[in-house]
Amino acid sequence: MDELKIKSIHFTAEKFANEITSIDAYCKFYAELQKTVASKSVTLDDFKKCLLESLSSSGMETDLRNSVFHLMRSIHNSQDVCSYKDKEPLEYLKKAQMLWEKRIHKSLNSMSADINSLSLARFRLASDRDEILEKWKELSTYEIDLTQYRPVYAPKDFLQVLLWLRNPNFRSFNFKINDGTWEFTHLSLKVKSFAELKILYGEISRGEPLIGVHHEMPSQRAPYPSLEAERIALGEKVIAFNHAPAAQEYLKKGAPLCIRARIWTQLLGSTVTPEREEYFNRLKQRVLQYDLVVDKLIIKDVQLTASNDPSYFVFEDLLYQIMLCFYRDTDVLSIFHHICATPIRGVLRGKAPTTKNSVYYPPNGIIPFHGFTMYACPLCYLYKEPVAVYCTFKAFYMRYWFRMHEVSSSEQGILALCLLFARLLQRYEPVLWMHFKTNHIQPVRVVFKWLMRGFSGYLAVEQLLLLWDVILAYDSLEVISILAVAILSFRKDSLFQVNNQQDVEVGKCLTWVFQWTFLGFKKATTTFYWHRFSAFRNFTVNIYLLGTLPKSQGTL
Repeated sequence: MDELKIKSIHFTAEKFANEITSIDAYCKFYAELQKTVASKSVTLDDFKKCLLESLSSSGMETDLRNSVFHLMRSIHNSQDVCSYKDKEPLEYLKKAQMLWEKRIHKSLNSMSADINSLSLARFRLASDRDEILEKWKELSTYEIDLTQYRPVYAPKDFLQVLLWLRNPNFRSFNFKINDGTWEFTHLSLKVKSFAELKILYGEISRGEPLIGVHHEMPSQRAPYPSLEAERIALGEKVIAFNHAPAAQEYLKKGAPLCIRARIWTQLLGSTVTPEREEYFNRLKQRVLQYDLVVDKLIIKDVQLTASNDPSYFVFEDLLYQIMLCFYRDTDVLSIFHHICATPIRGVLRGKAPTTKNSVYYPPNGIIPFHGFTMYACPLCYLYKEPVAVYCTFKAFYMRYWFRMHEVSSSEQGILALCLLFARLLQRYEPVLWMHFKTNHIQPVRVVFKWLMRGFSGYLAVEQLLLLWDVILAYDSLEVISILAVAILSFRKDSLFQVNNQQDVEVGKCLTWVFQWTFLGFKKATTTFYWHRFSAFRNFTVNIYLLGTLPKSQGTL
């Protein structure tokens, strides 16, 4: 047994040694390692000990540990999706994804053909290039006619595709054909039970003090006057230690606003380096060189979403820079190695339709949908420089958000999140569930846009950042489904008073709850609960996501 364990460790170490050569920082790290080996501090008499001490004192050991940590998360990311030989083990989901992609591609080509046979990509005119360069930091003043452009698809279109999924191996005596478009509980996919979720979110389930919940409570450790002061001091030590796993553990109790950006950067490995600044500038040059149809789609999406949002309209110019560069980033294509989605391949004009003469379109392989920009909006509150926002947004997307618009059986995918929401709601709020069923109200239609956007645009910024703290800390998106159930559970008395889908969707019964407190100014406080589920008498978890809201009541 010990021999097998040793071989397994050796195999894993060998695999990581091969994988680590592909990361961006490998060349620089290898050069520094050679300098360290050749230095006087490393002697042949005790080579191993001296080398390890030199690596530790120079900080290279920490850099190596962080690289392995990010690599392990990346490998786990792919294994979570494809534990089998195929990227997607369920054939009917693979087929559904293929049909969905064909529908998207057809919509994109149709729109391009309708606009005077516009090419999907072409060289940008010199006059247009000069104007964009001149207005790069003020792209909101860049005038372009977008009246003929429309979003390729919206969350409700994707939801309709998911609702019509059918497992050919599933049969139920009580299953009616028309009921298949009501919810997802007929799909046999693995999702966590509530007991497993309690274990996953252990710190929260035990009611430990959290930033955003008890930040003003007195600290139990001297000489800190409050929990927030204690967390700030501890956070500074974590940042100085520069170890990504420590940052992840720290986030489990929340991060104060003043250090959140640095903690996220450390955990996601999105530190701005000269190499990344240079890469971002190259992406900018590609924006100036090529004119893509998706550019107009992104500009229109920013105008329809962020520009009309009172929390994000001030970042309109910054969002244009981030999103236009993102759609030129070919590094994003690496996510397609581990998922069943396939990027579009376009044939070069005037060339034979062969693989050699085809390119991915858009260059990052992602077709924008209505609301895609909202994934980047909250990050604008954390970072000043465009390159810093871009690096964190890219890392966040490639770790989590790419799952929100593909059909897959992953536990972290949008389909599993919808199924988790439906099962929790049906199991722990049966009366509310039957109310929905009796009145033909589909709860998933109410919450799907929340889930698909990660609540971006639906929660106040401070609340949203606290929610994303939890996502990063536990490396899981399942808290989004839990929060969706908690909101409906918390507002169930109001939900019982409506009897049609439209009243629920427009938010008449989901009005935010306000509690005015006097903290030098009036501050609206929204309270959400991991509600007390009736089946767990001995277990009550309350999550309070506190944030500043406008004086007038808002709605979800």
